[in-house]
Amino acid sequence: MNRPTRTPAVDVVVPVYNEARVLRASITTLHAYLAANLPYPVTLTIAESGSTDGTAAVAAELADELDGVRVRSDPARGRGLAVRRAWETSDAEVVAFIDADLSIGLDAFVPLLQPLVDGRSDLSVGSRHRRGATVRRSLHRALLSRTLNLLLRVTLGARFTDAQCGFKAGRRDALLPVMRDVQAQHWFFDTELLVVAQRRGLRLHEVPVVCLDDPDTSVDLLPTVGGFLREIARLVRSRRTPTPRPSAAGADAGAVGA
Repeated sequence: MNRPTRTPAVDVVVPVYNEARVLRASITTLHAYLAANLPYPVTLTIAESGSTDGTAAVAAELADELDGVRVRSDPARGRGLAVRRAWETSDAEVVAFIDADLSIGLDAFVPLLQPLVDGRSDLSVGSRHRRGATVRRSLHRALLSRTLNLLLRVTLGARFTDAQCGFKAGRRDALLPVMRDVQAQHWFFDTELLVVAQRRGLRLHEVPVVCLDDPDTSVDLLPTVGGFLREIARLVRSRRTPTPRPSAAGADAGAVGA
């Protein structure tokens, strides 16, 4: 197994759009947790895209106040675009992202990152559907999530259990070539990233998470479902024969498809 010879630096990205009301509380909470609990050098990047409510100003204040916090602002709006550009411009060996509502329990961070730091996996993702996960959300949202993930398995042969969880990380050198084949720039970005990564034979690891749905979420379910179906149809049409990269022997029990 090819293990790194030193502890990689980690860059945790928080994509934000019009989050001025909650950004300070979220970033200070996340910053304190990472500083106290991660045994790696960590940068926290606020990836702001197209906000109109003063989010960029709050982000700049936080970067001035907190060590290891940086801001990357872009006038173009798009959650996926914000994550992509932050990862592309990072100099960390391991890059991650978590949604600004912090609906995912932060104690999953070390299990998410450790397989990447150890060199056992290329991409690590949080899952609300893996055994050991704890989820509190409305019944219709839970059913919708399971239905959409089932659709990915049926149409695209997905071997991961939760494409939409806003909690993912990867080794940057493995992700950069994959991102060049990812077209989605908004909420479907990380789902397509997983699909392309699987096609290319990257080693995927899933981590069960604690998840509490944000009651103030701005997601409009019906348009989101319609968009999801259109994106899946696009990936089915564009399916290419993958060129798999051999996986390291002895992948851990959380490895997808192991």
